[in-house]
Amino acid sequence: MRWLDHRDPVPAALRGAVIALGNFDGFHRGHQAVAGEAIRWAQAEGRPSIIATFDPHPVRFFKPDVPPFRLTTLEQRQELYLAAGATAMLVFHFDAELAGTSAEDFIAQILIERFGAHGVVTGGDFTFGRGAKGNVELLRTLGGELGLQSRVVEPVAGAGAVVSSSRIRQALRDGDPELAAQLLTRPFAIRGIVEHGDKRGRTIGYPTANLAIDSYLRPKYGIYAVTGRILATGEVLHGAANIGIRPQFEPPKELLEPFFFDFSGDLYGQEIEVAFHHFLRGEAKFDGLDALIEQMDKDCAEARRLLSALPDD
Repeated sequence: MRWLDHRDPVPAALRGAVIALGNFDGFHRGHQAVAGEAIRWAQAEGRPSIIATFDPHPVRFFKPDVPPFRLTTLEQRQELYLAAGATAMLVFHFDAELAGTSAEDFIAQILIERFGAHGVVTGGDFTFGRGAKGNVELLRTLGGELGLQSRVVEPVAGAGAVVSSSRIRQALRDGDPELAAQLLTRPFAIRGIVEHGDKRGRTIGYPTANLAIDSYLRPKYGIYAVTGRILATGEVLHGAANIGIRPQFEPPKELLEPFFFDFSGDLYGQEIEVAFHHFLRGEAKFDGLDALIEQMDKDCAEARRLLSALPDD
């Protein structure tokens, strides 16, 4: 799949595309509806389809001190967009220049002149351009005058309300990964390179794979039933993971630490993705290592039980 930079001219073969416009970080049910409409439209007319995203997220640009809230990396998004059937991913690098571009110039100079877009598909609440002055009505009117077609996809409902990234983030902060997965159509997953840690887990019979959380949203701290996927091989592992600051040990250090059942290989330096399926309990400090190990035994037994209901890989 092609990875396009909005600052560069689009290759000739990708001009005349239908573009799904949005941030599409989580690529949840609502995002999938917008992208799906763009892909179907493009296929019906024999055109390429492009799914756009923004990096960094505009909120991060305007409020750099806001707590981490990312649901996916660009690499994860690229895989999701490819699986959806898109021809390419377009990354808008959100900087001062893009933030200062008027809505009219965004349509005329970027979408039409630079990209050669045939059509765009958005959600009804999509805004763009300096001061977020652009909206679907401007795409319809000015875009239409300039030969750019546009379509709007209505909000998608799920679990009793409109599906949104904010609902997913709140579900994860509340320790409800099942609701997040329902809205995303897959479990929330953190991807990273396995790092060397202090090896404390090995001394108590629970060796873990340590991952930095980086700029991902922080789910509720605690213990989860998880699956892990080794990107190099595709192997899927079941396990239990702690995400948080490890109150049992000093000094506090924020980490994601999955322990994978029945696995004895070396994961150091490998890229893995840890998917959150069930929240088991919050972080706690125990009266000594024996009490901690006893609780970890219970956590792993419960995680095994819950994960046994997953379909075979």
